[in-house]
Amino acid sequence: MQIPLFTVDAFTNRPFSGNPAAVCLLENDLDEDSHQKIATEMNLSETAFIRKLKPGDDFTKSSCFGLRWFTPVSEVPLCGHATLASAAVLFHVQKNTNSVITFVTLSGELKARQVKDHIVLDLPLCPAYPQELKEVEELIKAAVGDLSVQDVRYSPETKNLLVCLSDTYGRSVLEELKVNAQHFLSIEKTGKVKGLILTVKGNSSGNGHDFYSRYFAPWYGVLEDPVTGSAHAVLSSYWSEQLGKKELLAFQCSRRGGELKISVRSDGRVDIAGQSAVVLKGNL
Repeated sequence: MQIPLFTVDAFTNRPFSGNPAAVCLLENDLDEDSHQKIATEMNLSETAFIRKLKPGDDFTKSSCFGLRWFTPVSEVPLCGHATLASAAVLFHVQKNTNSVITFVTLSGELKARQVKDHIVLDLPLCPAYPQELKEVEELIKAAVGDLSVQDVRYSPETKNLLVCLSDTYGRSVLEELKVNAQHFLSIEKTGKVKGLILTVKGNSSGNGHDFYSRYFAPWYGVLEDPVTGSAHAVLSSYWSEQLGKKELLAFQCSRRGGELKISVRSDGRVDIAGQSAVVLKGNL
């Protein structure tokens, strides 16, 4: 097995921050079991597999590729940071000559383009709808304790539960919150919730961030994800509605942290822009 392998830190321009993803370039077909074994071996929140769609495709010249994402325990239907990492490998390492790259995925076609020093992802906008508190009260209590909750929403497309803390709290409260995400597994066993988003309003005056977030997905084997593009497909819809804005600046305040530039479009899509740093190159 000779598979080019890269580790890319996404949504940052500094190595060892942002969200790391492994990216594999597949010249040939790879069996299902090997996809999962490689992702488990990499032990990052996601490992991306870029594959050629037809004979004669070239990682430098072709503009359309297949893309799949695996956590250490399972395949996932959408992953923003590993898509950005995949585009970074094609644009920056393989020197792909196209201005736009299209990925064929479980979530449909996703496009990535270069804009100055950022890569812009074209992702589906995923609305979240009001959620009956009683159904998820125990899960929320396990996540935030006695903190005041302002709003609870659910995104059926992503199976993400969005919990918005009171506007009286700031970034520091969210950052300092001690969350035992492993405990979520003993509370939510129905399969309805696969990810928990905690968010709080930011201070958008000047160059401040419009909102902050953290993301937990122990159901996929990821206790806390450092920076999550797919969660921001939900957050973008929510905060655009709450703030009455289409252009948003977000920060996911995990220990590694990362910044996302967001543009909510009128066609049910969202552009999420971020930087990247390639930190490892090798072969498997």
